[in-house]
Amino acid sequence: MKTWLPTLLRLALLVLLVVFITRPEWFEPLLRPLTENGAPAIYNRGSLLSLTLQHLGTVAIATACATIVAVALAILVTRPAGVEFLPLSRSLVNIGQTFPPVAVLALAVPAVGFGEEPTLIALFLYGLLPIFENALTALTTLPGNVTEAARGAGMTGWQRLVKVELPLSAPVILGGIRLSVVISLATATIGSTVAAKTLGEVIIAGLTSNNLAFVLQGGLIVAALAVLIYDAFSAIERFAARRMGQEAE
Repeated sequence: MKTWLPTLLRLALLVLLVVFITRPEWFEPLLRPLTENGAPAIYNRGSLLSLTLQHLGTVAIATACATIVAVALAILVTRPAGVEFLPLSRSLVNIGQTFPPVAVLALAVPAVGFGEEPTLIALFLYGLLPIFENALTALTTLPGNVTEAARGAGMTGWQRLVKVELPLSAPVILGGIRLSVVISLATATIGSTVAAKTLGEVIIAGLTSNNLAFVLQGGLIVAALAVLIYDAFSAIERFAARRMGQEAE
């Protein structure tokens, strides 16, 4: 029973989240005490389901782009011809951590305008570092006997990378992607300040109208998504580690 309890709790959270974003009016009695002066208890300026899907879509696009760039940079700097680019690569992936997301949005808006684009830029820059560092660590700590065996088997550099190095590095790289996604889920909420369609729209509407029910709705949905996605990536990491004969952390 204890083994299944965490799974049952996650399943219950998922069901509760789906019900909440598709039938939020069912929860109105619970949220009504948080409102004042007859204000609506359920967000009524858009669909919570639509905003959740758009929020997830923005995070997915930014994370996919960050993963491609970060892993490619990690591969580059772990090849003999690219070692000298390691300091430059580290400087590039640290850009997102140097500037607060709000500052990145402020700089991006004049260049690309309002909407989803500046949010994607901010999330992309913010997501590079954890993926790059995890990929770099994974690729530089591979068992030497395995890579030597692959080289001895006559594999080319490309074959060793695709068939040996990346599969063995997958669990650690997935750990970086997991961190990047969780960071982006929370950071994406500020995208609504530049007219991006995210769950931040609900939170901002609550803050501007002093409606705690709105703030709680947006915050709880983002928190639930973060927990569920974090657990999903953790499960995928463990599966990948088992397939590679490694012990999952």
